[in-house]
Amino acid sequence: MSRTPYETPPQAPGDRSDAAGVTSDGAAWLASAGTYPRSTLALWEERPDAPVVLPCGAVFDVVNTPAVFGRRMLDRLWDEGPGSGPVAVRRGRMLLFAAPGTAARLPSLLGWEEWGGRGQAVPPLLCHGTGDAVTVPALRGGAAPAPADTRWLVAPDTRHPWLPGPEILLWAAVRAARSAVRISIFPPPDQDAKVYDVSRRR
Repeated sequence: MSRTPYETPPQAPGDRSDAAGVTSDGAAWLASAGTYPRSTLALWEERPDAPVVLPCGAVFDVVNTPAVFGRRMLDRLWDEGPGSGPVAVRRGRMLLFAAPGTAARLPSLLGWEEWGGRGQAVPPLLCHGTGDAVTVPALRGGAAPAPADTRWLVAPDTRHPWLPGPEILLWAAVRAARSAVRISIFPPPDQDAKVYDVSRRR
C-alpha cells in the first residue's frame, strides 16, 4: 500500500519518538484548523516540505515560548506530568499546541501566581488564540534533514490529539521557572537529543 508524502514510515519497536514527521491523520488534524482543509492537504501532498500558516482558536491554541524555557516546560510535562500535545520549534521559539481557550486563560493564571523569589518568574509567553495565526513547520523535510531551528519535536499523529489546557501549562511553567534556579552551570551533553515517549500521551 502506498503512502502519501506526509505519512511517517512505520517506526521500529524501540523507537518512541514521532518527531520524524507528521502522519496523514496528523496532517488532517492540522489542516482542519484552516478555512479550506482540502486545499491545505492538496498543497502538502504536492509540497510536504512547505510550511503553512494556520489560524488558532478553533482546533488549537499555541503557547509560544523562548526555546530554552520551552524545553524546560516540555521536560516537566514528560518527566513528571501527562505528556504534551504536538510541539514545534521555529526560529528560536518553541510552539506548544494547547487546548482552545488556553491563550485567553493562561496569562491571567500566570498573573495570579505568587513567585517566591528573584529569577523565578516565567518569561513573557506569547499566547496565540482566536484571531491569531501561526506558521507550522513542514510536515516532512524531504530529502534534506529538517532545519534545526524549524522542526517538529512532537509531531501530530492522530486526528484527535490530546492537548494540554491552561492549568497543566501553568503547572509546567511554574515548575520550569523554579527548577531553572537550581540548574547546574554545566548543562548535560546534547540536550537536543531528548526523545519523548509519545505512548504516554493521553
